[in-house]
Amino acid sequence: MARKANSDSADDAAANPGRLKQIALTYKMTRKADPKVGLVVAAVGIVTFGVFLAIGFLIDHPVYLGILGFLLGFLAMAIVFGRRAERAAFGQMEGQPGAAAAVLQNVGRGWTTTPAVAMNRSQDVVHRAVGKAGIVLVAEGNPNRLKTLLAAEKKKMARIVVDVPVHDIIVGEGEGQVPLKKVRTTMLKLPRVLTGPQVTVANDRLRAMGDLMSNMPLPKGPMPKGTRMPRGGKMR
Repeated sequence: MARKANSDSADDAAANPGRLKQIALTYKMTRKADPKVGLVVAAVGIVTFGVFLAIGFLIDHPVYLGILGFLLGFLAMAIVFGRRAERAAFGQMEGQPGAAAAVLQNVGRGWTTTPAVAMNRSQDVVHRAVGKAGIVLVAEGNPNRLKTLLAAEKKKMARIVVDVPVHDIIVGEGEGQVPLKKVRTTMLKLPRVLTGPQVTVANDRLRAMGDLMSNMPLPKGPMPKGTRMPRGGKMR
């Protein structure tokens, strides 16, 4: 028992510095994009604590309200910092190739994501996510070219999966597009129409169909200079 307790304590001690280091790294990255993040977070904590402490003096319970204000102030600081850090992260990813794929990897449980199921020579790309809402194709690149790419992918899937709803999202700031920071929210708002077993069947069929990355034969050794990807995204 003593050995187990010592082992657990050692694991906690090793984990805490890791968490603190991660928080410090997140703060540094956020501050680069949001220089006022430290002042804003501190102000939120101080104001929250001050309000509860003042109420405590008014009702003659400064200790109890002070403790409550301290806890709620810390919670408010964590929430504000998390939101500003998320906003800064999305700002840094905006416009970067593969940004949508990174978002899909963090949509949440119940979703199976496959990046780059379709791509063209201009590096417009379509990613796929499968969940209880059906199939969601998330595209990033030129909107005009993406319409053709999405139509081709839907036609290919129509031969494999039947009676599975297919949604498409074009990432961007234009009309009819979804900003990168709202992709996850948009997907989670989709109505759930499939059961767990139906999702598994759809995933198995799509996996059997393959995708761009799995169907692409990778040559051994370095790629020869001047090699270009042919139209359709597949190397022959």
